[in-house]
Amino acid sequence: QVQLVESGGGLVRAGGSLRLSCAASGRTFSNEAMAWFRQAPGKEREFVAAIIWSGTITYYSDSVKGRFTISRDNAKNTVYLQMNSLKPEDTGVYYCAAQRSRSWPSRQSSGYDYWGQGTQVTVSS
Repeated sequence: QVQLVESGGGLVRAGGSLRLSCAASGRTFSNEAMAWFRQAPGKEREFVAAIIWSGTITYYSDSVKGRFTISRDNAKNTVYLQMNSLKPEDTGVYYCAAQRSRSWPSRQSSGYDYWGQGTQVTVSS
């Protein structure tokens, strides 16, 4: 059974930092793209960042570019999201996602087959 388990969320003041982790089990994802999405209350789930299988190419939404960094450790079957200079508008549930087979990273949630349960990030002003 494939599982993605996020951790590292919490409450932080504006300007602070958090590091999210997503540990995969049940299969390896070293040949697939992985991504982070987030969903704020009353809003649709939105793309945050994605990374290809080798970790050498990354993509970001305009709203987080320059502040967030996605990375992965294939030996640990884990993907990370380092979030710096956090803003209140970054508040939401952050989800990790992975593809079932290798294809170029998508900015759409429909492009991913496996999802974690989410971790709450709250940024106070």
